[in-house]
Amino acid sequence: MTIDVHRLQQAFDEAELGADTDGLNALLAEDFRSIGEQGHVLDKAQWIGKFAEFAYRSLESSDVEVRRYDRAAIVRCVQRSRSVWRGREMALTVRVSQTWVELPEGWRLAGLQFSSLGASSGG
Repeated sequence: MTIDVHRLQQAFDEAELGADTDGLNALLAEDFRSIGEQGHVLDKAQWIGKFAEFAYRSLESSDVEVRRYDRAAIVRCVQRSRSVWRGREMALTVRVSQTWVELPEGWRLAGLQFSSLGASSGG
């Protein structure tokens, strides 16, 4: 069976936008790590836990590029978002790199890295 990695990336974006912690739990590998635009590293529990103080207002991915390998895939894109963190409005434009891996339980997101592309503050 061929997996549509682009569809997985879209499902991840939808789970993020909707703060769907159950969906995120199902999509993330147990050893998932995220590296933020300022170098902060979050594990799976921390990533899912961020929704206690964080909410997306909008989230849009463009320039999506998918590279498949035997049991892995890399998704690169540009992401524009508006969000609220601890009551503070934010707007970000970042380049994102996702590392998807095929595990016995299915395809999971193992790594996520962000690099800043533009203005990132709000008001």
